[in-house]
Amino acid sequence: MTHNTSVTDRARIVVSACLLGAPVRYNGRDKKTHHPVLQRWIEEGRVVSACPEVLGGLGTPRPPAEIVQIGGLRRVTTNEGRDVTAAFERGAEDTLEQALRHGVRVAILKEGSPSCGTSFVYDGTFTSMPVPGEGVAAALLRSHGIRVFSENELDAASAYVEALER
Repeated sequence: MTHNTSVTDRARIVVSACLLGAPVRYNGRDKKTHHPVLQRWIEEGRVVSACPEVLGGLGTPRPPAEIVQIGGLRRVTTNEGRDVTAAFERGAEDTLEQALRHGVRVAILKEGSPSCGTSFVYDGTFTSMPVPGEGVAAALLRSHGIRVFSENELDAASAYVEALER
């Protein structure tokens, strides 16, 4: 039995803008993915593009930033020692607002990013050392019931979306 879903009933998905080809990463580049699942979602009009760091007011390019623990608090600092936590929090809030406005139920975010990391971020030493954790936007989206996947989990995300629509 086939279940036909109208466009308005389809799950909307927020996707990191860099994964869609926007040159918004700290180094002014993108991380475009050509995965067929993502391409299909784009064609179906499901995708809502967002870059939390740009939404938070950070320019492109910008100094790299990582999550650190300072005095028991989770902060985001650049490799120059500048605290950019407020911009990351503002960007996460704007991403959440955009997701809620569009009825988003799923997010595909850039793994390892201090905004979008879904299962790991970097340790704050700027030596490419991954540690378990999640980015500021990923954590906020999850806390509001949005299911978060990385770009490496698009097949699992597709199965999740299909289950939502059954």
